[in-house]
Amino acid sequence: MGKHILEEASRCLKCKKPLCSKGCPVSTPANLVIEALLEGDMLKAGAMLFENNPLTAVCSLICPHENFCEGHCILGKKSAPVQVSDIEQYISRYYLEQFTPKRPVNANNAKRIAIVGSGPAGITVAFLLAGQGFDVTLFESKERIGGVLQYGIPDFRLPKDILERLKDKLIGLGVKIRPNTLIGPVISIDDLFRDDYKAVFIGTGVWNPRPLKLKGETLGHVHYAIHYLKNPNVYSLGRKVAVIGAGNVAMDVARTALRKGAQEVTILYRRGEDDISATRYEYDYARMDGVRFRFHASPVEIVDRGIVVVDTETVHGEDGRARVVPVEGSESLFEADSVFIAVSQAPRNNLSGLEVGKTGLVITDEEGRTTRPGVFASGDVVTGAKTVAEAVSFSKRSARAIVDYVDGLDG
Repeated sequence: MGKHILEEASRCLKCKKPLCSKGCPVSTPANLVIEALLEGDMLKAGAMLFENNPLTAVCSLICPHENFCEGHCILGKKSAPVQVSDIEQYISRYYLEQFTPKRPVNANNAKRIAIVGSGPAGITVAFLLAGQGFDVTLFESKERIGGVLQYGIPDFRLPKDILERLKDKLIGLGVKIRPNTLIGPVISIDDLFRDDYKAVFIGTGVWNPRPLKLKGETLGHVHYAIHYLKNPNVYSLGRKVAVIGAGNVAMDVARTALRKGAQEVTILYRRGEDDISATRYEYDYARMDGVRFRFHASPVEIVDRGIVVVDTETVHGEDGRARVVPVEGSESLFEADSVFIAVSQAPRNNLSGLEVGKTGLVITDEEGRTTRPGVFASGDVVTGAKTVAEAVSFSKRSARAIVDYVDGLDG
């Protein structure tokens, strides 16, 4: 591992205006990090990564690097790009084990901030605000922190010990963590302000699956993908599994099902291979794991023996837009012991007093200010499902807006 990292780091041109950094949602300074690494200063390199992105150890594993840093590397135009993700993972894991955070002693120590949800957005804001001395309490509705990182991404993609290390660092910064506490039904936003929290941040993600509204969707062998990933071990799937949808969640479910004993897993998608929403990397790994694909197949009804599907074709209207239409007379039964629905997710509607859009996403400005003064939000609950790096980028802006708001209260 170490030899590979040094070889890749030595290939870096350390560009004055690095395209890799420009292509990264959080502008990771890969050129400067690699320079520090090659000079033998791992702690300096790790600090640069962590201070820019508290979730660097996560992003280095699960980001679509082919679209971000590595996809913009200038070496990739004629040969293979520098494997920035491997270098970042090596440094960030080392740093996560080595550094000891300390909460600064300053006037912010007396200012309470509530963070609702401990997914990528909540963790990012917690680190940034606690690092400035604020009295941060993190409310998490489940047993462990991490949100989608803990309950929505399989262990083979993201080892959960990383989240435990992040938890330790948060506690080291003085962050208080309240697990098994769902804000809304019992504790309200009004209660938080009553107890002298100066600002409230919402980072609750998107946990409600979007149903297909198909006949047969309530049958006993039908499951929603986002629920399955929370605890795959409690499901009995049988030999043959079908997954409806072709995003990254669908790939995770399919690959997990194979690891949990399913003999045959097929992803059904109503469009073609070039139209899937999953990243190419995740698609290629799913195929390598043995996941099967049936394109141009749209579900019509779910039955006890599987899914009734209809073949589809893409047609272009006079306006030039492509539409997927069923092929008449092409209905057939796709046999399956279990069926997963993995088409999309939406936020839970348990918080009152915040303006939301038609899809349930919280409405904010570009800095994460909601329509209620003192309440901020970012991440998937605002944007819909995006990458972790994009959630971190948005949340860094929200953290700055929170500081400005709290400082304004003193004025």
